[in-house]
Amino acid sequence: MILVMGGAGYIGSHTVKHLLDNGYEVVVADNLIYGHREAVDPRAKFELADLADKVSLRNVFGKYSIDAVIHFAAFAYVGESVQNPQKYYHNNVIGTSNLLDVMLEYGVKKIVFSSTCATYGEPLYTPIDEKHPQNPINPYGRTKLMIEQMFADYETAYGLQHIALRYFNAAGCAADGSIGESHTPETHLIPLVLKAISGERQDIKVFGTDYDTPDGTCIRDYIHVEDLALAHRLAVEKLGSYNGCINLGTGVGTSVKEIIVAAEHVSGKKCPTEYAPRRAGDPARLFADNTKAKEILGWQPKYTNIKDIIQTAWNWELNRKY
Repeated sequence: MILVMGGAGYIGSHTVKHLLDNGYEVVVADNLIYGHREAVDPRAKFELADLADKVSLRNVFGKYSIDAVIHFAAFAYVGESVQNPQKYYHNNVIGTSNLLDVMLEYGVKKIVFSSTCATYGEPLYTPIDEKHPQNPINPYGRTKLMIEQMFADYETAYGLQHIALRYFNAAGCAADGSIGESHTPETHLIPLVLKAISGERQDIKVFGTDYDTPDGTCIRDYIHVEDLALAHRLAVEKLGSYNGCINLGTGVGTSVKEIIVAAEHVSGKKCPTEYAPRRAGDPARLFADNTKAKEILGWQPKYTNIKDIIQTAWNWELNRKY
């Protein structure tokens, strides 16, 4: 059985669905602070648990025979991490330490971790490969890097088998429309653009039009959430033969303006847009070298056209369930 920590969240819920569709037994543990109970596939077991509460974690491990853990349970707002780093270090780092303690108590030594390209910081080159120096520029990225380092130390001392998946910009929703992206507050570009198109927001702000890119706006690597889910399953299946970190991205960069144009094409509506000055700390280009994911996991992204990714997100916006 696979324990999915944070399985009621955006990427976690899509991974749960994918695991179940591929014959795995799954138990979801989530504190529902940011997750949605409605997003948890009814085929999965569900337990209310919190990384800060070892008793609740022990209850889960004591109740189920867990073979491996997929760990999504983190706070992930970059701006908030700068304003309130205590919240991030307590939940992300100390919480993960609690999880590892309980895993060791119950003899569970396999974990796949939701990491991030934010561990790299300002890119020295693109596409970014796993050898790129890690110099995170915010507390969120630093907490994820600390956890990666914890895993390496636990491997040496206790034989922990671990894969950290550093993903770029998660996007899109389940193709069947059953689950999707629902954050409060929403900070991801694609849902913000779609909300502006649908009238739920007044407009979308484009921060900076003078970057050294073809159209002057920032370029990012948008990876579909179902491709992320596939990678997590493949990583679970690879535990024991590989330990370490793997980038997840399409390897294709898409600019902010290109996102807006694609969303207008998918929806058939114009996006009200306001142009604003650059934000501090926004690199011009961020996209992945995904060679390692293909070679080690045998992973291949299904969604490589940004319009196809946005179409799944637009279907969700039109028929949102939570």
